[in-house]
Amino acid sequence: MFTLAVFLLCAASCVSVSAKGAALGPRLNNNQLYKFSYTTEVLVDRARRSKEGSAGYRISSDVDVHLVWRHPSSKDDQLIQLMISNVRVDHASKRSEKKNVLHGSTTESLLGKTRLAALTKPFLVHLKNGKVKAFYSYWAEPATIKNIKRGLASLLQVQPHTGKVIENDVSGRCTIEYKAVKGQVTRTKLLETCKTEEIGFTTQSQVLGVSKKASSVTVFTLEDGFVRSAVAEETHSLAVNVHRSTAAKVVSRQTLTLVRTEAGPLEAAGKDVAGVVKSIDAKLAAVGIVAEKVKAQCKGCPSLFEHWQAEQKQLEPASLSKATAPRSFLALIQSIRKASKDEILKVLKSASQPSLPQVVDAVTSSQTTASLDAMLEFLNFTDAKSFVLQERFLYACGFSSHPNERMLQALLGISKGKIGSTDIKESVVIIMGALVYKLCQKGECNLPTVLQVKKMILEGPYSTQVESEVQMYLLALKNALLPEAIPIFTKYAESEVGAYNTISLTALQRYNVNLMTDEVKQTVNRVYHQNRRIYEKNVRAAAADVILSSNPSYMEVKNLLLSIGNLPHEMNKYMLSKIQDILRFQMPASKVLRQVMKDMISHNYNRFAKVGSSSAYSGFMAKSMDVTSTYSLDILYSGSGILRRSNMNIYGASKGAMLHGLQVAIEAQGLESLIAATPDEGEQDLESFAGMSAVLFDVQLRPVTFFKGYSDLMSKMFSMSGEPMNVVKGLILLTDHSEVIQLQSGLKASAEFQGGLAIDISGGMEISLWYRESKTSVNNRGALVVTANVTVDLDFMKTGVEVSFETEASLDFITTVQFSEYPFLVCMQMDKTTFPVSEYLKKYDSLSSGKSVLSQKSRKQLVPGSEFPLHQENSNMCKKVFDSSW
Repeated sequence: MFTLAVFLLCAASCVSVSAKGAALGPRLNNNQLYKFSYTTEVLVDRARRSKEGSAGYRISSDVDVHLVWRHPSSKDDQLIQLMISNVRVDHASKRSEKKNVLHGSTTESLLGKTRLAALTKPFLVHLKNGKVKAFYSYWAEPATIKNIKRGLASLLQVQPHTGKVIENDVSGRCTIEYKAVKGQVTRTKLLETCKTEEIGFTTQSQVLGVSKKASSVTVFTLEDGFVRSAVAEETHSLAVNVHRSTAAKVVSRQTLTLVRTEAGPLEAAGKDVAGVVKSIDAKLAAVGIVAEKVKAQCKGCPSLFEHWQAEQKQLEPASLSKATAPRSFLALIQSIRKASKDEILKVLKSASQPSLPQVVDAVTSSQTTASLDAMLEFLNFTDAKSFVLQERFLYACGFSSHPNERMLQALLGISKGKIGSTDIKESVVIIMGALVYKLCQKGECNLPTVLQVKKMILEGPYSTQVESEVQMYLLALKNALLPEAIPIFTKYAESEVGAYNTISLTALQRYNVNLMTDEVKQTVNRVYHQNRRIYEKNVRAAAADVILSSNPSYMEVKNLLLSIGNLPHEMNKYMLSKIQDILRFQMPASKVLRQVMKDMISHNYNRFAKVGSSSAYSGFMAKSMDVTSTYSLDILYSGSGILRRSNMNIYGASKGAMLHGLQVAIEAQGLESLIAATPDEGEQDLESFAGMSAVLFDVQLRPVTFFKGYSDLMSKMFSMSGEPMNVVKGLILLTDHSEVIQLQSGLKASAEFQGGLAIDISGGMEISLWYRESKTSVNNRGALVVTANVTVDLDFMKTGVEVSFETEASLDFITTVQFSEYPFLVCMQMDKTTFPVSEYLKKYDSLSSGKSVLSQKSRKQLVPGSEFPLHQENSNMCKKVFDSSW
């Protein structure tokens, strides 16, 4: 028994001693020189590798590694010297002589003597317990050279046991997972956790944004306590969500392989690392293992003014329907982002009057401090004559991809100053609401300026009795989508002013269903059922939309169905069409609708056989793996056959996110006197009015009035040219993603993804008393360009890939009404013309000497035009309208 106890104690003691002596990282042998071969390569390509191979290059070299000093009491506390030699630079994939930008070049001619000398100069790494504690090099060395050395040094950082740790290396401060199995260690870097000083930006909208995938795995083989080989591969893939074939990928590989060992220098004497480093070379400094920023230098690049002169013709109004316009717009933005305020002002002041609005779009969309300062100095908001430029500036702010507090601060300052145009004053406040929403989406809702603007627009409706100003604040709140605004919308939904009702109800429909409290639902139901007062038809229709889109209860739906038959004539037909559309399109409310319709009191012939011309219809515009696009058309007429409300919507959905791409709503009222008709209930005293309101990419714009008042109506009718009125026209930056990808090899990849849209939305309304016919039209013209550009730029060589696509399209929505007899004839048409779609792939390599090689290919196709399907009843009606017109 005694012998057994002694044996167990001895065994425990031996294990304890062994554990204390176990290596915590790679250990170098004294007086030994390790000779490695090292290669690092980077490749850029589209996401699906192209047949001709990726663009990119490979740097190969020899590396000598030896121990300089070891702490007397810890074998895992080591100072190591590394020296790169015999450097070669080649293409990463095979190239013909014609496409080989490196043909005829030597390493020295590529890098230059200074860079090559810096790269081959020895550097030191303080390795403690398998972690890089310090990286010693020379401050005077080019940042690119130091980063390449950091990438090599990071390959010595490894722990020989399984676990998860946080480490600092060339990529930043990252979470690392190690898995050790029999002399082999796999290191997986969780790239999404890495923290660096390089800060980019991206579009807030998920539908218009960019998705990323990244991985980094290094496999180490350990032998005799040190690294025998290290093989690393890192991949970054980026794709535009709405068109995932517009995607690019960067792959970085490193291979460090031990060739042989031989006798090396003796270990240096010294008490600590700092003293030993100083004794070797006093100029060596601890410059940090994390990669440092590299300032991009562009030799021979044109100035902003020169670039503008080259692009100016593409930005003339006549070119806005062509894809060359947004492509030039995107290129100009890149130049503006590198320019100073004075350079930007020079372009603004020299631009011609026709092209100046497009320059304003580009400068504002650049979203730099210099560009904002230039715009604020250039525009004079006290001058009503520059209305167009002021509104283009404001709309570009509203569509901004990554606004900051300073932009909101600038608009707040404008709103407090003197403004020459009432319309601009309204637009300033409305767009401030859009900026508040975007800043809150970024988690910046508590910034001082945001809090100030929130307070202003939340108190705004109660601070004035002027109808137009109350509408302005309600529209700003509609854009801001603040939960605190729900009680305000709930109150104004029951107002006596129809415009307040409509704005409030359409705003409530934009909120998350979870925020629709019982109080809100009760208010909306009171409006629809007119429990307290009589409302206009379009207000009740808006209330019905809120009810049906807010997870309605069984009783809410039943009461809606029971109301059909007791509504004004055309509203009966509208509600019936709305119910049928929800069932056919399988919207969320369809399930409870089917349950209610099992009850014959709610669902019977008397209710579901109502006739009329009003309608509601939804359909698919496009369905793909990337995005689903839907449209809806709602038309509500008065009992006399004159348009009351026309509402066209286009939505885009991707990965569970929804984008309200477009809404054009035309409203008309008080026109019955033109044809001696009787107004419907609740609409007897309405002033003659027609106008249009637009939502574009989730931003509510200032409504446009066609006419207001009987005298204005008559003057407009006699002067009516038939030409549509412009609602919004300009260039919009839809997708905007910029980041610097720090690769483990020490190299950096720059990713720039942008989407630009040239758009022209107009609408009009014509009334012919002679032919007793009215016609409303909404015309949409647009050209879209999306580019994905990934570049790896060493001072001496640059390689990159650009994947892009472009298209030009038009979409027209026309409604023709003949009200010479009842039931009147209504024909709705929604047409898209044949449009081209082009895809491009460019790969480029260039040297600092100016030598460059470009390869490119493209694919083009025509998408045939079509008329979007509506219900069969509409098709039958159109046939009658055109037959009678003929």
